[in-house]
Amino acid sequence: MKHIPPKEAYAFLQANPEALLIDVRSEIEYLFVGHPVGAIHVSWNDGPDWEVNPHFVGEVRKLAGNGGKRPILLICRSGNRSETAGHTLIEAGFEEVYNVQHGFEGELDERHHRNSVNGWRFDGLPWEQC
Repeated sequence: MKHIPPKEAYAFLQANPEALLIDVRSEIEYLFVGHPVGAIHVSWNDGPDWEVNPHFVGEVRKLAGNGGKRPILLICRSGNRSETAGHTLIEAGFEEVYNVQHGFEGELDERHHRNSVNGWRFDGLPWEQC
């Protein structure tokens, strides 16, 4: 799996329209915290029990088609869940998987706040919320 900073991920998506950006956070995070414009939501895990989604690989495979050869970029809050999900996709035969470093909200700052050090929103990339 390749790790790619948010600005490079955005540029990659612009240059490769066949690529998919999949947001692996919970439904509540995706809807109410916000998400990158164009991101498709497929939870890696979700409440109330926070168990890993047993259909994750199948849902991504259905979206990707083309035998797992389509580039897949994964994003979560900070880059941790998306990295774990990415390893699972690679084990399932996906060939081109990227983890968006620092995720949507980025790492915690000294006051334990996000969106102030790095991440998709910090970098000023397009996002929306419901």
